[in-house]
Amino acid sequence: MAKKPETATRIADNKKAAFNYFFEERFEAGLVLEGWEVKSLREGKVQLTDGYVVIRNGELFIIGLQINPLHTASTHVSPDKVRTKKLLMHREQIKRLTGKVEQKGYTLVPINLHWKAGKVKCEIALAKGKAEHDKRDTIKDREGKREVDRAMKDRNR
Repeated sequence: MAKKPETATRIADNKKAAFNYFFEERFEAGLVLEGWEVKSLREGKVQLTDGYVVIRNGELFIIGLQINPLHTASTHVSPDKVRTKKLLMHREQIKRLTGKVEQKGYTLVPINLHWKAGKVKCEIALAKGKAEHDKRDTIKDREGKREVDRAMKDRNR
Protein backbone atom coordinates (compact mmCIF):
# COMPACT_ATOMS: atom_id res chain seq x y z
CA MET A 1 0.00 0.00 0.00
CA ALA A 2 1.15 3.52 -0.77
CA LYS A 3 1.71 5.79 2.17
CA LYS A 4 -0.47 8.91 2.30
CA PRO A 5 1.39 12.22 2.47
CA GLU A 6 1.10 13.70 5.93
CA THR A 7 -0.82 16.94 6.12
CA ALA A 8 0.18 19.77 8.40
CA THR A 9 -2.13 20.06 11.42
CA ARG A 10 -2.63 23.57 12.75
CA ILE A 11 -1.98 24.25 16.41
CA ALA A 12 -2.58 28.01 16.57
CA ASP A 13 -3.17 30.91 14.17
CA ASN A 14 -2.31 34.59 14.52
CA LYS A 15 -5.43 36.15 12.99
CA LYS A 16 -4.44 39.59 14.25
CA ALA A 17 -1.33 39.56 12.04
CA ALA A 18 -3.32 39.39 8.80
CA PHE A 19 -5.32 42.41 9.94
CA ASN A 20 -2.27 44.50 10.92
CA TYR A 21 0.22 43.56 8.18
CA PHE A 22 0.63 42.90 4.44
CA PHE A 23 2.55 39.64 3.98
CA GLU A 24 5.35 39.86 1.40
CA GLU A 25 6.92 36.39 1.80
CA ARG A 26 6.25 33.38 4.00
CA PHE A 27 8.81 31.03 5.53
CA GLU A 28 8.70 27.88 7.63
CA ALA A 29 11.00 27.53 10.62
CA GLY A 30 11.57 24.84 13.20
CA LEU A 31 11.04 25.64 16.87
CA VAL A 32 13.28 24.68 19.82
CA LEU A 33 10.96 23.57 22.64
CA GLU A 34 11.14 21.84 25.99
CA GLY A 35 9.17 18.67 26.74
CA TRP A 36 6.43 20.33 28.79
CA GLU A 37 5.91 22.87 25.98
CA VAL A 38 5.27 20.12 23.43
CA LYS A 39 2.72 18.52 25.75
CA SER A 40 0.97 21.86 26.21
CA LEU A 41 0.91 22.41 22.44
CA ARG A 42 -0.79 19.06 21.98
CA GLU A 43 -3.50 20.28 24.36
CA GLY A 44 -3.79 23.59 22.46
CA LYS A 45 -2.66 25.80 25.34
CA VAL A 46 -0.87 28.42 23.24
CA GLN A 47 -1.37 32.08 22.36
CA LEU A 48 0.39 33.49 19.30
CA THR A 49 -1.19 36.94 18.91
CA ASP A 50 1.42 38.89 20.91
CA GLY A 51 4.41 37.13 19.36
CA TYR A 52 7.05 38.69 17.14
CA VAL A 53 10.36 37.54 15.66
CA VAL A 54 13.74 39.22 16.21
CA ILE A 55 17.18 38.55 14.75
CA ARG A 56 20.08 38.49 17.23
CA ASN A 57 23.63 37.52 16.31
CA GLY A 58 22.49 35.84 13.10
CA GLU A 59 19.84 33.72 14.84
CA LEU A 60 16.04 34.01 14.90
CA PHE A 61 14.10 34.16 18.15
CA ILE A 62 10.38 34.37 18.78
CA ILE A 63 9.33 36.58 21.67
CA GLY A 64 5.87 36.78 23.19
CA LEU A 65 4.75 33.29 22.18
CA GLN A 66 2.83 32.19 25.24
CA ILE A 67 2.62 28.47 25.99
CA ASN A 68 0.65 27.83 29.17
CA PRO A 69 1.87 24.89 31.25
CA LEU A 70 -0.41 21.98 32.03
CA HIS A 71 -1.50 21.42 35.61
CA THR A 72 0.02 17.96 35.41
CA ALA A 73 3.48 19.33 34.58
CA SER A 74 6.41 17.62 36.23
CA THR A 75 7.43 18.76 39.69
CA HIS A 76 11.14 19.09 38.86
CA VAL A 77 10.52 21.55 35.98
CA SER A 78 9.73 25.22 36.57
CA PRO A 79 7.83 26.27 33.43
CA ASP A 80 8.21 29.81 32.09
CA LYS A 81 5.25 30.44 29.80
CA VAL A 82 6.77 33.45 27.95
CA ARG A 83 10.28 32.08 27.47
CA THR A 84 12.12 33.33 24.36
CA LYS A 85 12.25 30.44 21.90
CA LYS A 86 14.78 29.91 19.13
CA LEU A 87 13.67 29.41 15.53
CA LEU A 88 15.63 27.13 13.23
CA MET A 89 16.27 28.13 9.60
CA HIS A 90 19.12 27.83 7.11
CA ARG A 91 21.85 30.44 7.50
CA GLU A 92 21.36 31.74 3.94
CA GLN A 93 17.65 32.34 4.59
CA ILE A 94 18.42 34.18 7.83
CA LYS A 95 20.96 36.42 6.05
CA ARG A 96 18.40 37.23 3.37
CA LEU A 97 15.77 38.01 6.01
CA THR A 98 18.23 40.20 7.92
CA GLY A 99 18.82 42.32 4.82
CA LYS A 100 15.07 42.72 4.23
CA VAL A 101 14.22 43.51 7.88
CA GLU A 102 16.83 46.26 7.95
CA GLN A 103 14.90 48.00 5.16
CA LYS A 104 12.36 50.54 6.31
CA GLY A 105 8.96 49.21 7.32
CA TYR A 106 9.59 45.44 7.25
CA THR A 107 9.19 43.13 10.22
CA LEU A 108 8.96 39.39 10.89
CA VAL A 109 5.62 38.15 12.21
CA PRO A 110 4.62 34.62 13.29
CA ILE A 111 1.52 33.51 11.38
CA ASN A 112 0.81 30.05 12.74
CA LEU A 113 2.15 26.99 14.52
CA HIS A 114 1.59 23.56 13.00
CA TRP A 115 2.73 19.94 13.17
CA LYS A 116 4.78 18.61 10.28
CA ALA A 117 6.23 15.10 10.34
CA GLY A 118 5.90 14.97 14.12
CA LYS A 119 7.71 18.26 14.70
CA VAL A 120 6.39 21.71 15.56
CA LYS A 121 6.93 24.28 12.83
CA CYS A 122 6.29 28.02 12.90
CA GLU A 123 5.24 29.84 9.75
CA ILE A 124 6.65 33.36 9.76
CA ALA A 125 6.09 36.16 7.29
CA LEU A 126 8.13 39.09 6.10
CA ALA A 127 5.50 41.77 6.59
CA LYS A 128 4.87 45.47 6.15
CA GLY A 129 2.53 47.33 8.49
CA LYS A 130 -0.88 48.46 7.26
CA ALA A 131 -2.01 52.07 7.49
CA GLU A 132 -5.29 52.91 9.22
CA HIS A 133 -7.21 53.30 5.94
CA ASP A 134 -6.00 49.87 4.79
CA LYS A 135 -7.40 48.34 7.97
CA ARG A 136 -10.73 50.07 7.33
CA ASP A 137 -10.78 48.62 3.80
CA THR A 138 -10.15 45.16 5.24
CA ILE A 139 -13.08 45.55 7.64
CA LYS A 140 -15.33 46.82 4.86
CA ASP A 141 -14.42 43.90 2.56
CA ARG A 142 -14.96 41.37 5.34
CA GLU A 143 -18.39 42.80 6.23
CA GLY A 144 -19.39 42.94 2.55
CA LYS A 145 -18.47 39.29 2.10
CA ARG A 146 -20.43 38.39 5.22
CA GLU A 147 -23.52 40.22 3.86
CA VAL A 148 -23.29 38.37 0.53
CA ASP A 149 -22.90 35.01 2.27
CA ARG A 150 -25.89 35.78 4.49
CA ALA A 151 -28.03 36.78 1.49
CA MET A 152 -27.06 33.63 -0.43
CA LYS A 153 -27.90 31.47 2.57
CA ASP A 154 -31.34 33.09 2.93
CA ARG A 155 -32.00 32.71 -0.80
CA ASN A 156 -31.17 28.99 -0.77
CA ARG A 157 -33.65 28.18 1.99
